[in-house]
Amino acid sequence: MGKVKARPPPRHQKEKHMAQYDTVIKNGTIIDGTGLPRFRGDVAIRGGRIAKIGKVDDTQGAAVIDASGLIVAPGFVDLHTHYDAQVHWDPYCTISGWHGVTSVALGNCGFGFAPATPDKRERLLQMMTRTEQIPFESMVEGMGLDWDWETLPEWMDHLERLPKGVNLLNYVPLNPLLVHVLGLDDAKAGREPTADEMRELKRLINEAMDAGMMGWSCQRLGARSIQADHDGTPMPTDMLSPETLYAFADVLRERGEGFIEIINATDGDPVRNAKPEDRRVVEEIARRSNRPVLFNAVLAMDDPGCDDVHQRAIAWLNSCFEKGLQVYGQAVTVRAPFHFTLEHWNLYDSSPAWNDATQGTHEERIAKLSDPEVRKRMIADEEILVTSGVGGPINLLIVQETPGHPELSHYVGRKLCDIAAEEGKHHIEAMLDIALAGDLKVVFRTNDLASLDPNKVGELARCQYVIPGISDGGAHTKFFTGGSFPTDMIAWLVRETGQLTLEQAHYRLSYLPAQAAGFLDRGFLRVGAPADIVVYDYHNLRRVPEVDYEVAWDFPANEWRRVQRAEGYRWIMVNGVVTFKDGECTNATPGHLLRLNRWGESAERLASAG
Repeated sequence: MGKVKARPPPRHQKEKHMAQYDTVIKNGTIIDGTGLPRFRGDVAIRGGRIAKIGKVDDTQGAAVIDASGLIVAPGFVDLHTHYDAQVHWDPYCTISGWHGVTSVALGNCGFGFAPATPDKRERLLQMMTRTEQIPFESMVEGMGLDWDWETLPEWMDHLERLPKGVNLLNYVPLNPLLVHVLGLDDAKAGREPTADEMRELKRLINEAMDAGMMGWSCQRLGARSIQADHDGTPMPTDMLSPETLYAFADVLRERGEGFIEIINATDGDPVRNAKPEDRRVVEEIARRSNRPVLFNAVLAMDDPGCDDVHQRAIAWLNSCFEKGLQVYGQAVTVRAPFHFTLEHWNLYDSSPAWNDATQGTHEERIAKLSDPEVRKRMIADEEILVTSGVGGPINLLIVQETPGHPELSHYVGRKLCDIAAEEGKHHIEAMLDIALAGDLKVVFRTNDLASLDPNKVGELARCQYVIPGISDGGAHTKFFTGGSFPTDMIAWLVRETGQLTLEQAHYRLSYLPAQAAGFLDRGFLRVGAPADIVVYDYHNLRRVPEVDYEVAWDFPANEWRRVQRAEGYRWIMVNGVVTFKDGECTNATPGHLLRLNRWGESAERLASAG
């Protein structure tokens, strides 16, 4: 099982029997991504595209992959990543590329690096440091500051020139756009654009989409943003008015194309108790644009009082489509806790007290976290702290490890609530005391981001309006590894618990996200389609390590990240070229920049092939 062999024709027949195909995948169990039942067959590839599906003689391939006993399926599409910087030093956008993802979307949540005049370059990098936890020094060393782009079309041309091990899609990121037109201070203050500024904003969105950008993205989290700027203040998009967003939605309606990604929760807990007004804004964006909207995020939870949050989300999505509104929910389906230290943690920024206390240098943080008055404010703010989707209540945090401090090892594996009860103090006091005793390097482990009940997660994943993902690939790299979600879905929700069939899983991992985003020639296996393909061992597919994370020192500027690798993917192919074989990178970079309005040529090929 699983052999690759090249078959040069006999010398005396070289001219007569030249290989008809570049690669033939033989004897695999084919799941085409559309939801149709699996079947056994062969796939022939020529010129980066699928040339034939069915019975193919192996003598017709210059290379032959023996897929006996293996699954052959379309590569996975991840619509929520932040590899905008990392792709400059990692063409495969790992960890996503290790887990069968062959197409990733950049520019999510309104973050990106264009438009960018030279004086704004460092400031746009800073926007990614706290909110997405991408080290500033890594970005500077990995990208440089001598950029060859300023405008959004020039950014797209820059991506075109980069070596790519996966396909790239790109939203128009609204944060740099607003800063470019309104100025940093006015954009962050939420000033409404003037009529002239609005015309310019719309012109720039149109110009970017003319260059192939797939729509626009936005994080709108209000004045107490859970994902704050590097200085703790809200992002420009956090303060946007609904009217401005509706005007941007009108651009997509007028064009009749495009896709919108949005996080919209201006106050309170967006998961546990979503505000009706916030959801009405999303519905109006979908109505005004008449285009698909990817709403982030929906999830199932195990926290007390949250047993039905996923069912409420499903009911809302159903109601949207009943009204003719294409609102998809992007779901957290991966089993993934946060591992964090107070040296880096930022996801309690919804609390002003926690936001302030976790700002500054190492020494400044220690001073603030030692201050009794600061601690009182942090404890008082717990009641307004948003912990849904970021690991659950603080009292349930577990001390994971105490590096360099063996005297604290008796805390390892214990919950803060139990430690606090034993020591007669508040659980936040216990957390801060332990963190300070360990020089802020003590690692705390949260609950998983979402439910560990496969029945709940399966119910959510089966909703026809839910797209799995939110890998946040390239972001929060010191906290978790959501990019393993395709592997986890197949191993956990299909193989181990039977919540989904393989056909259902591959439809949701490939076909649905590609089609919803408007890339109509990808996400499935069909003659004429690009050959983005995974060939894997279903029975042995798994994440490594399965539960916790490995620390890899592989970022520029000698920075580290948490990773989970994959086992069981025998071959991963992007546009017909193998990028990984048995987990080993081939160093091939066959990825394309996918420009939204330029897939028509592919569609014509599909039509003619059909």
